[in-house]
Amino acid sequence: MSTPVPVEKGSSLWRDAALRLRKNHAAMPSLVIVALIMLACLVLPSIPGLLADPNVQDLPNKNMSPGSGHWFGTDHLGRDILSRVLFGGRISIAVGLITTFVSVTIGVCWGALAGYIGGRTDALMMRIVDILYALPFLIVVILLGKTIEPFTGKLTEWTVDLFAGSGSTTAKVNDTRTWVEPITTLVPLFIAIGTLSWLTVSRIVRAQVQSVSRMDFVEAARSLGLGHLRILTRHILPNSIGPIIVYTALTIPGVMLFEAVLSFLGLGVKPPNSSWGILIEEGSNRMLSNPWLLLFPSVFFSLTLFSLNFLGDGLRDALDPKSSKD
Repeated sequence: MSTPVPVEKGSSLWRDAALRLRKNHAAMPSLVIVALIMLACLVLPSIPGLLADPNVQDLPNKNMSPGSGHWFGTDHLGRDILSRVLFGGRISIAVGLITTFVSVTIGVCWGALAGYIGGRTDALMMRIVDILYALPFLIVVILLGKTIEPFTGKLTEWTVDLFAGSGSTTAKVNDTRTWVEPITTLVPLFIAIGTLSWLTVSRIVRAQVQSVSRMDFVEAARSLGLGHLRILTRHILPNSIGPIIVYTALTIPGVMLFEAVLSFLGLGVKPPNSSWGILIEEGSNRMLSNPWLLLFPSVFFSLTLFSLNFLGDGLRDALDPKSSKD
């Protein structure tokens, strides 16, 4: 009686990518660091009574060095640096995630349509991208942000009414405004950066869509009479998702760095609210007398950027179908 031949189980691209990612000694620790920082910034400020109000001034306790009462010390106005770092991190992370989502969504739609339609439409859409590339990005973002800024006041009031509800007490309205206002005031920044940072991803998606469109399974879908929209959304884009995920992971730190530059120049988050960029700017002005003002926000910001970049590199290697199967 012959011995049955063992059948090797099949494996998908995503399973192979997950195995390669787990073996990446830089990407996995980076993923853990990013997760811990995000949890600290998003969860800890939401626990009542755990952290001091980041905007409350306590002048008798100003310029305190790190200790048991204030783990990260206090600034020149007596504000707790730990609270400001965590609340500021929440804003910086929100800017990175929301702005990247806007830019990637626009870029994927634009690049997918250009790559799938082709011909003169593709040429026209790509010439528009080339023209936008030639514009001075920083100046356009500043002008666009200032143009949209007058509408943020109405948006803030509408959002506070939505979450606080009608007939709410003054204390509840003020508490709601405390966490709503920093986000709504950044809406012009979200729109300005997001609507101008999609150019690179549109080119990446266009090239990927053009490559996938020539494959046999797409021709088979056309021969079955499937519509263009279904072919694009159900067959082509799912097979182009790898480069999109990689670019998204690499775009988030770039957007966060750009927001930090704008905040450093006084064009980002408005005082008394804080972001990591504002805290670094404030700390740089007092780094000789109070070095902890610069140290702690810089450590959080640098760890986040490095970890996201390492994670993006790891995702790029893991999702590369030409990588050897381990």
